[in-house]
Amino acid sequence: MKNPTLHGLLEAFTADAAGRLTRAAASDDGVPFEVIESDSASAIPLYCYRPLTSAYIRSHLGLLVALPTYAPVARALEHALGTEAYLRTRGEGSPAEQPRERADQAIRLFLARVFAERSEFAFDPEAFSEAYEELERALYLGMGVAEVVAPILGLDLDADTTELVLGDGISIVRRSSFADPPRETWVSADAGPLAGSQTPLLLVLRIAQERAQAMPVALARTRFRRFLTALRLFDRGTFVLGPFAFSRIDGGEWMSVPLGTSGRSRTLTILAADQEDELRAFCNLITRRLPQPGSGPVAWALGRFEMGFERAVVGEALSDFLLGLRALLEPEGTASGRLAQRLSVICAPHHERAELAERVAGAIALERAVINGTAAGEDHLAGVVDELANHLRAIIRDVFCGHLDDDVRGIADGLLAEAAAAL
Repeated sequence: MKNPTLHGLLEAFTADAAGRLTRAAASDDGVPFEVIESDSASAIPLYCYRPLTSAYIRSHLGLLVALPTYAPVARALEHALGTEAYLRTRGEGSPAEQPRERADQAIRLFLARVFAERSEFAFDPEAFSEAYEELERALYLGMGVAEVVAPILGLDLDADTTELVLGDGISIVRRSSFADPPRETWVSADAGPLAGSQTPLLLVLRIAQERAQAMPVALARTRFRRFLTALRLFDRGTFVLGPFAFSRIDGGEWMSVPLGTSGRSRTLTILAADQEDELRAFCNLITRRLPQPGSGPVAWALGRFEMGFERAVVGEALSDFLLGLRALLEPEGTASGRLAQRLSVICAPHHERAELAERVAGAIALERAVINGTAAGEDHLAGVVDELANHLRAIIRDVFCGHLDDDVRGIADGLLAEAAAAL
């Protein structure tokens, strides 16, 4: 098996489809048949009944598309390089032009192969395995499956989730359910203040490529970084990747490669099952809308936001988050003293603005104490840093989602002017 993720997705979907088709057949008085002449050598022609399984599945594909396990399979096959080859192997003379339509065709033909010549739709593990082996041979003919994995800290999945497929070849997998994980990921995942307090998760990239090609480490760095950015904007938490990733092809020996990441995870955030689709959609949105470095204040603030989570020392992150907020809300410079007031009018309801402005002013004063080495303990610093990070996260996220114009300072001044006029 080259791709255990695809195997698991297809197995879950096929089991669901078997149940749905069984109920449909019961309400339709069974699968229709055609009468054909047998291949008997007898001089007297003999006839037999053959179930029209493929046609029945085609006519009920609308029921199957509605299954929750359908979309993940379609996404996986949509991006597979050999989907068109599989369609031709199964006799589809006119593969669709659009990748998603080809994925729909492949799913239909795969089910027809699993339930071929059968009038009942009970899930048969042996028939499924044969159909899946045929699919993989077509998908990966002459190709290898390259894997790059890295431990991700600060995050845990719902107790019933062993793998979360994000798309674009990326998934999050529990280390305990990953076949033959690199041993070193356990060491990396146990390092730091959360040692022993979470089940290590692996961020996994799987792609098909020619075996002679170099391992897709640069691609993994890019996609892992984009996901980490999206995750940090999606929810509160101190999410970090381990310093090393590990790569292999077709289940071979693991090789370690540096990721160039750092930072510490001080909190553990659990992603509920009902948040999984939302995270998947948010990752797709952020991937499309990430600004180019150096393209303006929002891009610069995002860079400082990321740097804050890469710091090993909490006090150093304080300046990163303040710099990100200043880029958006205090472009005139710190001498204006407008940051606290503008942030409070953007991020707090009217009755809480004064308290938030006071806390932000305290954080600004605390930065000087951190520089001088006279700041309070790490617990107090962590609380201040986390609040600033959450406000910066909220602003950047709202800009990317279209809820805020990128002229955040102008919006804040407008709200302050309205408040002054009301008084």
